[in-house]
Order: sequence, then structure tokens, then C-alpha cells
Amino acid sequence: MTPVLIITCVAVYSALLFYITWVTSRKANNGSFFIGNNSSRWYVVAYGMIGASLSGVTFMSVPGWVGTSQFSYMFVVLGYFFGYLVIAGILMPMYYRLKLTSIYGYLEQRFGFFSYKTGAFFFLLSRTIGAAFRMFLVVNVLQTFVFDAFGIPFIVTVAVFILLILLYTFEGGIKTIVWTDTLQTTFMLLALVISASIMVKQLNLPFFSMLKKVGASDYSKMIFLNWNDQRSSIKQFLSGLFICIAMTGLDQEMMQKNLSCRNLKDAQKNMISFSLVLILVNFLFLFLGAVLYFYSQSIGMGIPSKTDNLFPMIALNHLGPFAGIVFVIGLISAAYPSADGALTSLTTSVCIDFLDFQKKPDSSDKKKIRYAVHFSFALILLAVIVCFRNLNDSATVEKLFKAAGYTYGPLLGLFFFGLFTRFQIKDKWTPLICLLAPAFCYILNAHSKQWLNGYEFGFLILPLNGFLTFTGLWLIRKSAARNPGL
Repeated sequence: MTPVLIITCVAVYSALLFYITWVTSRKANNGSFFIGNNSSRWYVVAYGMIGASLSGVTFMSVPGWVGTSQFSYMFVVLGYFFGYLVIAGILMPMYYRLKLTSIYGYLEQRFGFFSYKTGAFFFLLSRTIGAAFRMFLVVNVLQTFVFDAFGIPFIVTVAVFILLILLYTFEGGIKTIVWTDTLQTTFMLLALVISASIMVKQLNLPFFSMLKKVGASDYSKMIFLNWNDQRSSIKQFLSGLFICIAMTGLDQEMMQKNLSCRNLKDAQKNMISFSLVLILVNFLFLFLGAVLYFYSQSIGMGIPSKTDNLFPMIALNHLGPFAGIVFVIGLISAAYPSADGALTSLTTSVCIDFLDFQKKPDSSDKKKIRYAVHFSFALILLAVIVCFRNLNDSATVEKLFKAAGYTYGPLLGLFFFGLFTRFQIKDKWTPLICLLAPAFCYILNAHSKQWLNGYEFGFLILPLNGFLTFTGLWLIRKSAARNPGL
């Protein structure tokens, strides 16, 4: 597949996104940008959230991960499902009852100024790192297989993608993203199904025979009972539960889409239906991973040191032009959700949580400030993605969840302390507690094998971080809360 053909696919897909932007951003205002005027249809949000939740990490990193972790990731996915139930049953009713635009407004009402700003800060840090990880993975593949052939520097490739995302989210915000996510989900799932089908056909096996072959292979091993193993099924399940609560329920980007629904009931229907579909979709990505390894063995192709590159190497070099086009469109579909929702939610958090937009009268200056914030975060994402160019060879999905363990942990502790205790805290000490907890986790995780007889925390570093934050808040507690019903 030639670089020119790939660039043509990128251009056509981008043009389609800009058409959707033009339709959805007419007569847009700050209400449209922040919460879509509370008019989003729940089933549209649910379908679009599949693509937003998967992004480039699942599209390439999860299939490549099958070689070393088999299907152990399914226990993480099962943990997700129960996490979504917690979000739908506990967090979302609270967000709607308090009529929040930024979910971190809860922390201000519950604890005070410093807790509020600390929670919002950790979201900004978490989402910036997470979005950069996701987009780096996708853009790096395009750089390797396309733009290096033209001598285009990596920073220019990243800048072009971020500029395109900046332009189509600049005006409509969340109202636009709800609809562009549906397009991105559609093409990502088509790429998954078509790529797997082509490889199964070339392996001369009927689909159900391939299912049996995968099921009989070591790749499909799902249950790991060794507690010290990072793939431990119990650890994976608990990690998935807390990762879901933290990275979805306590994340402004993901909740902003849910808060754009017409009412709580619609938002809950969105969350439950989305969580059920996500189980099947993640299983299909793991199945694709096993097929990729079988296919590489059949053609005598070596497995790349960066297993994230396994899918693109096969799709672009061995499956023919049609499969290559399908993969590129799926890849682009994975690239855009990595940053469009992040840019919108980061802008929302700064405007609401730090610039107090809701406490000031409407004016034309607000829109100018919002534009400036939006543009500034585009530059920040550009800088962070370029810094990730020299990452090591471990799968990107692992890096993402490890980073989440340190940055989302304080949010987990803050919200759980607010929801499950009646205590107030010495608010000014919150920033220190939320900095000490992840620092202690980092030291403990780095020495866990030595100190804990070979034990590795893996993704459980997130709930540990949350627990330490919770414990620190307990130590600075004071009288019962004045508003325990929040």
C-alpha cells in the first residue's frame, strides 16, 4: 500500500469529519460546547463512547498484547462492567442531582476550595498524559509506514493531526464530538471485523473452525491463579473495576458526554448498554490478536519487538490494498478520539474549574478565552506526544494503565471519601495528601518484588493509590460533614 493512497484516505476521512462539524456546530454557544445543551440522544452517546473508550490503544496494543498476556485482559473487561454499574448507580445520579457541568464541582461543595482545585488539577494531568499516550500510538504508526517515506519530521505529523482536531472541535465542542464519535466507532469496528475476516479466509479456515483453534491454543488462556503474577485473574478483575470507576466515572471527558444526555434515565441507559457491547468488542480484539499471531506464523513473519506494530505490519504489508485501506481508516478513526474529547474536556475543566465561567455573566470575552484555552491545550498535547517518541518497548496499553494508577488514584480517594464518609477535612492539606500518596505508591511499586517476596502490583497500583489517599484524608478529618447528602 503506497504512502500516497494512505494520505488520500486520511484526507477523505478528515473531510467527512469536517462536514459533520459544519452541521453540528451551527448556532453553537458555550452551552453547546460544554454539555451539548443537554440534548444528546442516549443511544448515540452510547454507540460513540465505544470508539472513545477503545481508541488506538485497544485497536493495536491489545491485539499485540495477546502474545505475552493471552486473554487475561478479559478479566479487566469484566471488571469494567461492574465499574460501569457503580457509575450508573452511584456517580451519575449525584452528578445530575447537583446539575454539574464539571464533575469536580462536587469536591468544592463537599470539601472546599483546595480539594476542588486539586481534583481538577489531577484530571488535567491524567487526561493530558492519557490522550497523549493514545494519540502517540496511532500517529507513530502513520509516521513509520507513511510520513518517514516523504522525509516529514514526526513533530510535523503530530502538529497536522492536532490542528485538524483543533479545527473541528473549536466551535461545537461536545455537541460535535457526540456525532463524530459515532462515525469513528463505525469505521473502527468495520476495520476490526474486515481485517479478521480477511486473515481467516487466507488461512483457509471457516470462522467457527478458527474460533475453535483459538480456543484450543495457549493464546486463549484467560485464568491465571498465581497472585504474584501481574496477569492474576483476581488482580485483573479488581484493576478493571477501579480503572473503570476512575478513568470513566471520575473523568470529565467521559462524563461530559453522559451529562449531555437529556436526563439521568437516558444517561443510565447509555452507560448500561455501552458496557454490555464493550465486553463483546474487547473479546473480538483479543480474538483478532490470536489470529494475527497465527497468520504471522503461517507466513514466516517475525514478531516485532514492539508488539503494537504487529497489526499494522500485517495489514499494510501482507493483506493487500483493500485490507490496507480498511486498516488505515480504522487507524484514523482511532486517532481522532484520542484527542478530540480530551481537548474539549480539558478546555471545559479549565474554564469551569479554574476560570469560574459559571460564576461570571455571559460575555463575548468568555468565548475568546475559551478559544485561547483550547488552542493552548493543543500545543501542550503536541509537546507531550513528541516527548513520548522515545518510550520503551512495552505495550502502550500497559503504560497507559500504569500512568493512570498514579494520576487517577488521588481522584479515586477524594471521591470515595466524600461519598462513603460523613466527615469534613482540613481542606488546605488536601494537595499535600494527593501528592504524597502517588509518590509513596511509586516507591512501593518499584521495590515490591524485593520487599514483598516477589509480589507485583500491576494495575492494582490504582486502588492502592486511592486507598492511601483515602487514608490520608481520614487522618486530616474533622467534624461530620455539613452536607452529607451530596
